[in-house]
Amino acid sequence: MKTNLYPFGGFRKITLFIALLAGIQMYCFGQGITVYQYRHVPADKVGEFIERETTYWSKVAEKAMESGNLTFWALLQKMGGYDLPNSSNFLFVNTFNDVDAASEVWDPSAVFPNVSMDKMETNSLSTVTSTFFLRNEHWEQAADAQPEDFQYLAMVYHNSSAPAQLIELEKTHWAPFIKQAMDDKQTTQVGWGNATVLSPSGDDIKFNTVSYDIYPSMQEALNPTWNENAVMPQEGLNEIGEIELNRRGSVVYRLVKVVQPGN
Repeated sequence: MKTNLYPFGGFRKITLFIALLAGIQMYCFGQGITVYQYRHVPADKVGEFIERETTYWSKVAEKAMESGNLTFWALLQKMGGYDLPNSSNFLFVNTFNDVDAASEVWDPSAVFPNVSMDKMETNSLSTVTSTFFLRNEHWEQAADAQPEDFQYLAMVYHNSSAPAQLIELEKTHWAPFIKQAMDDKQTTQVGWGNATVLSPSGDDIKFNTVSYDIYPSMQEALNPTWNENAVMPQEGLNEIGEIELNRRGSVVYRLVKVVQPGN
């Protein structure tokens, strides 16, 4: 199935891998292009949309990974939001070694030779609201995190005057802090990562980097709790704040499905 850039699949809790984005760390950091595609699915179509993705396109993604171009695929479902009839409620994350050949890896006939496309396609059930191209930068996770801990993701959107500098400041100050805090149980957070937005850019685009925090519950993703012994890296946070142009945006997603080599 060939769509705007690639089709999507899957609805299943993570059972074989420790985190949605840890796969990016293992397979994708330092290579390839990651695509975020945001989709709106009407409320009365969500069930059918998920069923088709679960049954068909997640399996096509698994097959596509045998070629080595597709290295990561994931589906996230937005929790809450505003202007719901006109905004995205699903986010798909795909990473390709060669983004120019992205459409070539999707061929459902090898996996479902006896199923007609009208039974599988989900374009008619959804609308693409935006597509972004990113480069993954860094990942940290709790040393003893378990698969069941990775359930919700807080996606944080940063708009800064110097995105490359912000990424480096996060790597220098926040990454070692959050890693130690997760390992020392000073937070219930179990994973953190960041990425640079490559395209689109400009005045109409209100973010140029993203970071993501992984939690075991929606409660923690919405309102994270910290141990009183946690000491924030305030100097680094101040430096980051100085180059941020406006208030950060944040959206909570449920981790629905991950496909990656070997799972």
